[in-house]
Amino acid sequence: MTTSPRPAAATARGAALRRKHRREAYRTLAFLSPWLIGFGFFFAYPLISTVYFSFMKYDGFTAPVFTGLKNWDYVFNHYPFFWQGLGNTLWLVVVMVALRVVFGLGIGLLITKVKSGAGFFRTAFYLPYLAPPVAATIAFAFLLNPGTGPVNHALAQLGLPQPGWFNDPSWSKPALTMLALWGIGDLMVIFLAALLDVPQEQYEAAELDGAGAFKKFRFVTVPHIAPIVVFAVVTGVIQTMQYYTQAIVAGKVASGVIGGSGQQFEPGYPRGSTWTLPQMVYNLGFQRFDTGSACVVALILFAISMAFTSLLLRRRAGFVTGED
Repeated sequence: MTTSPRPAAATARGAALRRKHRREAYRTLAFLSPWLIGFGFFFAYPLISTVYFSFMKYDGFTAPVFTGLKNWDYVFNHYPFFWQGLGNTLWLVVVMVALRVVFGLGIGLLITKVKSGAGFFRTAFYLPYLAPPVAATIAFAFLLNPGTGPVNHALAQLGLPQPGWFNDPSWSKPALTMLALWGIGDLMVIFLAALLDVPQEQYEAAELDGAGAFKKFRFVTVPHIAPIVVFAVVTGVIQTMQYYTQAIVAGKVASGVIGGSGQQFEPGYPRGSTWTLPQMVYNLGFQRFDTGSACVVALILFAISMAFTSLLLRRRAGFVTGED
């Protein structure tokens, strides 16, 4: 009785197919390896370490000691700046991001309507974005100085009230928002590129149907640029949740502490109105050497950023009506 060659041939084909799939898997892993290495070293490992140290008493010098939820309890119930800093950060996320998107889109729309000199206006609005954050903040602090600044001097000449700006807790965050709006060039360029990509024939068709300027913006412009708006809002939220340099420099300059050792500085000057969560991470981790509590604030910052981003991406279908 002879053995049929078919089972042997099928087995050989199956083995060859498995070897092919294995080679493809190795090839895919080879192409993905730079990303996988970067993800592991620069995201996964730091995140796992942050979670680990949030349950430890660790000062960066001695061995960490497990303390359970004590760091979390300290941050939520005993760290005096946490809730005020959280409120300041959320205020900046809601107000600053919204105004930056509106102003960036508005300036982009205005430049598309300019008949001549559009290149000059693009450059003029983009240049402030290139200014170093520290230098720009120092300049704004001197311009908005309540006693000697030219802004308040001009307001006085017009008979208008002169705010305290960075020296007034009620005006410090609006002053930081003005600084952010001054450097609106990055969003202006992004929105300008999206606006110039809207098909002109759709504007012409809408005009033939009797649509005015508002309806053309609502039913033609918005559907085409909505993905860019989502991108601007998401990246704006992430950047604002990391807001550190401008807030701390403005507080130092307004309080008279510009540099030098031995000078006393009230964090979040004036009266904690410029405290942000990233400042707390630095204060706890590098000034108080309380790495565990700093990791708790970092995780809260990460969780809020993820929550905002997830909410925006989940709801994007409500206002992204065009094709992605």
